[in-house]
Amino acid sequence: MTTFRVRYAPSPTGHLHIGGARTALFNYLIARKMGGQFIIRFEDTDQTRHVESGVSNQLDGLKWLGVEWDESVDIGGPYGPYRQLERLELYRPFVDQLLREGNAYHCYCSEADLEQERAEQEAKGEMPRYSGKCRHLSAEQIEAFQAEGRKPSIRFRVPEDRIIGFTDKIREEVEFETNGIGDFIIVRPDGIPTYNFAVILDDHLMKITLVIRGEEHLTNTPRQIMMYEALGLPVPEFAHLALILNQDRKKMSKRDESIIQFIQQYQDLGYLPEAVMNFIALLGWSPKGEEEMFTREELIEQFDLDRMSKSPAVFDMDKLNWMNNQYIKKADTARIVALAIPHLQRAGRLPETLTAEQQQWVHTLVALYQEQLSYAAQIVPLSELFFREEVTFQDEEAAAMMKEEHAPIVLGSFLTQVEQASELNVDALKAMMKAVQTETGYKGKQLFMTIRVALTGQMHGPDLNVTLHLLGKETVISRLKKLL
Repeated sequence: MTTFRVRYAPSPTGHLHIGGARTALFNYLIARKMGGQFIIRFEDTDQTRHVESGVSNQLDGLKWLGVEWDESVDIGGPYGPYRQLERLELYRPFVDQLLREGNAYHCYCSEADLEQERAEQEAKGEMPRYSGKCRHLSAEQIEAFQAEGRKPSIRFRVPEDRIIGFTDKIREEVEFETNGIGDFIIVRPDGIPTYNFAVILDDHLMKITLVIRGEEHLTNTPRQIMMYEALGLPVPEFAHLALILNQDRKKMSKRDESIIQFIQQYQDLGYLPEAVMNFIALLGWSPKGEEEMFTREELIEQFDLDRMSKSPAVFDMDKLNWMNNQYIKKADTARIVALAIPHLQRAGRLPETLTAEQQQWVHTLVALYQEQLSYAAQIVPLSELFFREEVTFQDEEAAAMMKEEHAPIVLGSFLTQVEQASELNVDALKAMMKAVQTETGYKGKQLFMTIRVALTGQMHGPDLNVTLHLLGKETVISRLKKLL
């Protein structure tokens, strides 16, 4: 029985992008669902786009997300190496076979020759493709090119007048005509194979049974199937994921600032990885019921390619923030505190090293806002009132409240209570509020909102007693005296 094997094969060109993360996640989920293996390998033959830290960035992003793999550069495996540039010798026998059997040939066209050919085709209104001028070179022509010092590339000989069809696990029946493809390069003049050639050899040698990848690779598939057939190799199954669109329903580009595009950014902002995984899983896949919140184990149990959409998925940042907020609400406060502290430190709100008292203070602060947080970095703007020198009223209505007849009476009484208190803990503050109510006769909005506006500038906010406790006795007295 054939073992179910899938792979994620990124180019190490930078950080893990949302689209790549989704591809990796879906491969991981189906591998675990089917009891198979998930492999990560790196397609690093294009050295012009290579980023030295690209491999570790990809793996670190997937680890943070909660995706696990069975074979890769970090843990090895029986089908390595897992970088294409370390596999070049493995490709040579297949190149020789294609050349020997006439399914590939040497092409001596220079870049200038190809550019001229493209320009002529475009001038005639034709779709640019290689004309095949080197398909039938004579020995004399080859010798002349070699005498000029030209280094040939190797092109695959595309069969004419054929329909290449396959059954896509998501898109069902797909067909392409070979006449519109043109002979394509499989090995560059420097001896490095191109993506379309190396990928089929890696998938074959690594025994990949299903290729799950983005829709942008759909037009590569007929080229790859032709090479599988020419080499006499079994063709794996294919599943092409629909595009991810931005909130304007346009194709998401890496310059689109309306969306946070890289997994590292979510980690840096203090999102919870399980929430991001949950959200990404819903980009193109629909669960059976109405439920949208899933653990990793539940995603594995439910995931099925039959429920993949052919239509593009829309990346909704508001939906992601809502989902992450749901996870934060349920999370242990200590975990959210650990995510929030670096943001407060970078903002200059906390020292690099915290005392036990400061640690407790920030724990209380984060707990106060935990229900509101969509991600941990939001603690900085949300808690700004605790760190500014002056109270700033949020609007004219708040400022006007301080001019009402009852305001100085309530605030004066409350100031006396604070000055006499040994500390401002929550229980003490509750007693002070009752004392002010008894002394002044004011209650409800005239009591509580007046004190809140005077000390925070806001008419509404989190628990007032906890807020005043966090402000501390000195700050409360200072702010009340300045106002009065």
